[in-house]
Amino acid sequence: MHYEGNIIRPPSEANSILLQVTVGCSHNKCAFCGTYTGERFRIKPDEVIQQDIDFAATHCRRQRRVFLCDGDALILPQKRLVFILESIADRLPWVTRIGAYANTKSISMKSPEELSELRRQGLGILYMGLESGDDITLKNIRKGADSKKMIAMGTRVREAGIKLSVTVLLGVGGRKRSQVHARETGRVLSAIDPEFVGALSLMLIPGTKMHTDHVQGRFALPEPMEMLQELRTMIEHTHLSHGLFHANHASNYLPIRARLPRDREETLRLIDLALEGEIRLKPEFMRAL
Repeated sequence: MHYEGNIIRPPSEANSILLQVTVGCSHNKCAFCGTYTGERFRIKPDEVIQQDIDFAATHCRRQRRVFLCDGDALILPQKRLVFILESIADRLPWVTRIGAYANTKSISMKSPEELSELRRQGLGILYMGLESGDDITLKNIRKGADSKKMIAMGTRVREAGIKLSVTVLLGVGGRKRSQVHARETGRVLSAIDPEFVGALSLMLIPGTKMHTDHVQGRFALPEPMEMLQELRTMIEHTHLSHGLFHANHASNYLPIRARLPRDREETLRLIDLALEGEIRLKPEFMRAL
């Protein structure tokens, strides 16, 4: 396989064939992210992508899923993306699902009809980074979209029949907007109603704008208990019809896995026990990206 730069994928794609179709991220401006710093976004040549699909056809026959890397594979022009999906179906007929990252820009460039076509061609899930439903926080972290657009684009994916996994970021609003960030994120998640929500806890990366702001006193990172209170408020204000809310990423202080609305009260009681000191939080040395 031909890999360039940093290759990242969602935790749920750990056993997937990682097919890199782009290098970097088409947005690459988020204040908290240093994954693609200095990396010029580009689409990989078709011949290289086809060589990797051929390699997977021989060496990856046990994997049942494909994940299209890097940060925003959905940005590919429709014809090129359909061609890749068709090639996967032809050369890797045992694959049952294809996934990719997406952002509001790339989703907005696909019509509802085009998204439906991608679903028919095998695109089964998209991962969208919401981070926050608070418009002020979204502006501060340079996400490139407000909550209204997040809701509209998330809804577009859902209406096309593609499963949606939304990522949110505990602590990203700072200490001053911690609870506003939590409530507004719950509001936006409820409006989108995705199948999956993944909550991560902010870890400041040297070289990023948020790290610099923290060092220079312009951003105050919430303490672990404040992040836990954020998580509680967020879950309390998130109303999903039948969604899975994960907060079991390596960055989190308290692993949570809840089916909402079924597990809401039990999960809130678990968080309350942790806030009261009855359950120990993960120590800092065990946290990771």
